[in-house]
Amino acid sequence: MMDDRSSKLILVPILAVLFVMIGYQYICPAGSNSCHFKAEEKLRGVSLLSTPYQDSDDFYRDQDLEDDSPPKLPSKFNFTERDLDRHVEFDIKGDDVIVFLHIQKTGGTTFGRHLVRNIRLEQPCDCKPGQKKCTCHRPGKEESWLFSRFSTGWSCGLHADWTELTNCVPVIMDKKEAQRNTRNFYYITMLRDPVSRYLSEWKHVQRGATWKTALHMCDGRSPTQDELPNCYIGDDWSGVTLTEFMNCPSNLANNRQVRMLADLSLVGCYNLSSMNESQRNHILLSSAMSNLKNMAFYGLTEFQRKTQYMFERTFSLRFIAAFTQINSTRAANVDLSEPVRRRIEELNYLDVQLYEYAKDLFLQRFQFTRQREHQEVRLKRREERRWLKEQKEQGRPWPPKHKGGGNAGGRRGGGSEKGTEGEFPTTTEDYTSQVARW
Repeated sequence: MMDDRSSKLILVPILAVLFVMIGYQYICPAGSNSCHFKAEEKLRGVSLLSTPYQDSDDFYRDQDLEDDSPPKLPSKFNFTERDLDRHVEFDIKGDDVIVFLHIQKTGGTTFGRHLVRNIRLEQPCDCKPGQKKCTCHRPGKEESWLFSRFSTGWSCGLHADWTELTNCVPVIMDKKEAQRNTRNFYYITMLRDPVSRYLSEWKHVQRGATWKTALHMCDGRSPTQDELPNCYIGDDWSGVTLTEFMNCPSNLANNRQVRMLADLSLVGCYNLSSMNESQRNHILLSSAMSNLKNMAFYGLTEFQRKTQYMFERTFSLRFIAAFTQINSTRAANVDLSEPVRRRIEELNYLDVQLYEYAKDLFLQRFQFTRQREHQEVRLKRREERRWLKEQKEQGRPWPPKHKGGGNAGGRRGGGSEKGTEGEFPTTTEDYTSQVARW
């Protein structure tokens, strides 16, 4: 029999091997891309073709991109390749402008901060502590490349919708800047599950928030009191119950996403007597779907990592820090009975249809972009192997190893994030002093 000392000597290496094997499973899980050895790592760092989206900070993103994907189902919509391919040649040094349409309670505040504080740029936005707006100028110019709440403020009115922005933004940009070149406006927005968004707006209003300074401009004027009656008497609707919130027929929370994305001039703006309700709703939903599909980009609150991925691939811009998925929200903590949930869905049945359409298109765009990117990577690796084989057959010496990391054609710029999230001033929904009439 072996003594205790011999047993321990045998047991130690066995435990060490087990520890290494367990650790390897965590570091290199099955199906992961994180432990693949690349050709350039084996061959003295030689790389013929750059891969702009394969930086080291992509590994953790790519591993997690599939985690929040729902099971793949047949699409209800016949999208074309043109609908799915949303890459744009955004020229930040030229005349291109990103316009962010911020719909209430869709995570727009968080996304808006990403735009001004979290993009790698040659000339990052200048965000000073204590100030609500950042200066986002083109490199070497006194011109803005971003039109959003945190860059230009509420220049077209508080939470301006598609109808307001498309009429107002070109006018405001011409007033702010001397140049009169033809600009390319790239509209973007965020959408959210309609029930969650509705509950979030109710909780927000319940705490005393209002958007009563919103202009709701359409066809050159704001709606009259008869066209858009108030749901409450007094300064705000603090303490409103969910039942009271649902019972107000003029509550703009109902189908807010469709209304804010549609061309309201097609239905007589806020004049409900211009046509019957069925016809009005059909036109609004069709318009919202068309405008959303034709936007340069939109994201979904429920898919933060995919939203980041799609924005980066659409505009060839890169974020510094990864987006975070936060599912513990006030809306998520509301205990809903099934009848109440059905009532909310009925009140927002246009938004429900829009979100189903938007989610289907978004996930198909994501899948299309991922597949195309994987094909490009495989093609580049095949071309690289062919080139290396030719070099070996011709007996040429290895080219020197490149120092430093490439910038993928200089797309990403050399900016760094300034400040921290904690330094950004706390925002409220009282923007009366910031709203400009146009």
